[in-house]
Amino acid sequence: MDTGRSKSSSRLHLVIFPWLAFGHLLPYLELAERVASRGHRVSFVSTPRNLARLPPVSPAAATRVDLVALPLPRVQGLPDGTECTNDVPSGKFELLWKAFDALAAPFAEFLGAACDAAGERPDWIIADTFHHWAPLVALQHKVPCAMLLPSASMMAGWATRSSEPAGASIFHVLGAVEERREGVPRYEWGQKASFFIDHGASGMSVAKRCSLAMERCTLAAMRSCPEWEPDAFQQVAAGLKNKPLIPLGLVPPSPDGGRRRAGMTDNSTMRWLDVQPAKSVVYVALGSEVPLPLEQVHELALGLELAGTRFLWALRKPHGVDLSDVLPPGYQERTKSHGHVAMGWVPQITILAHAAVGAFLTHCGRNSLVEGLLFGNPLVMLPIFGDQGPNARLMESNKVGSQVRRDDMDGSFDRHGVAAAVRAVMVEEETRRVFVANAIRLQEIVVDKELHGRYIDEFIQHLVSQGADGSCNTAALRENKV
Repeated sequence: MDTGRSKSSSRLHLVIFPWLAFGHLLPYLELAERVASRGHRVSFVSTPRNLARLPPVSPAAATRVDLVALPLPRVQGLPDGTECTNDVPSGKFELLWKAFDALAAPFAEFLGAACDAAGERPDWIIADTFHHWAPLVALQHKVPCAMLLPSASMMAGWATRSSEPAGASIFHVLGAVEERREGVPRYEWGQKASFFIDHGASGMSVAKRCSLAMERCTLAAMRSCPEWEPDAFQQVAAGLKNKPLIPLGLVPPSPDGGRRRAGMTDNSTMRWLDVQPAKSVVYVALGSEVPLPLEQVHELALGLELAGTRFLWALRKPHGVDLSDVLPPGYQERTKSHGHVAMGWVPQITILAHAAVGAFLTHCGRNSLVEGLLFGNPLVMLPIFGDQGPNARLMESNKVGSQVRRDDMDGSFDRHGVAAAVRAVMVEEETRRVFVANAIRLQEIVVDKELHGRYIDEFIQHLVSQGADGSCNTAALRENKV
């Protein structure tokens, strides 16, 4: 494969293209910075509004990270300004998929121009899980493509244990499981079915997107490592058959919050936190992608009240609910002596690093787990969808916290389950001692700069060596069309 540069050159030009969700955009911007800090060039691709909402690129990497804005094609019925998952109104998600698929054309135009420009030709495309069309665009220009995979715990937990057809990858067999696995709640197993249903206007299921992307790419990479999820990582690596799975490490943010902390501490939330006793506060945040139904918001609120501990709650207001109705009547008056509810943006890393925080009530998204354990915080776990359930079970197996009790059929929870989990992590001395000790044990993995730096170095070296040998999945190009 002609890369347009000397084969001996070790400096790469990578195009990193995350899925249109901030749970993907932010960690892969961190990946871009780590690659750029090693002297390589990165074109980081997303839509204009998404790029505008990202934090600034760190000064050490800014000269080698180019933000490439590709306008999201218009789709009838999708409101203007909808460019990421947390912009999408209820019932409109299939339209975001359709608009996303239409990004294939502007991406092809961008890549063609980059390949034609002297000194600009990319060496690799690093595309996210759902970009089934990105490897085909890359192959047309003879650029190899790597696929970013979701968590190993999620993939391994949903793969079949039955016999597999010859040559099948883990993506091919994800849908073959007919019986619910032990320890997986029924509501979560039911959610799995939606991954295999075509999304209306887009005409393609999530599982099909993943499967096609895997078939068409040259290798797979994962924001994980064997130290974090040893059994699951090895199972997924074995399930990918003939394609290597390269660990990226956890790509943790800077422990002090870095540039994201600057100028974010002078507000009422931080002033409230500053006067609380050490390790006395439960920080509650379910992420920007997990809006709870109003009745569940009330149960969470009443559970925090019933637990009796101090709490700081970063609450996302449910869509279509008046501000006056978000919390139970009289709630803030009753809890003002020991609770603080913030409905705007809060500096999560700064909060998690604060001496007053003693636990983290989280939905168990990968970013939140890494950020919470970066500071050794034990967990109260309330997973909602996607990889959050498998992530929570991984943390339970590591004994770093307690999961809120749920209804097995519909996933609902009540105030008593919330209170019990909070008290187990914050109040009951015997269980808290175990959870804190194990959270500190996992913290040692998260903060290990040498470990995660080595994974980034090995990933880059793999791209250098595999790109130089001309490996390119040309069979996929012959068999498929964009």
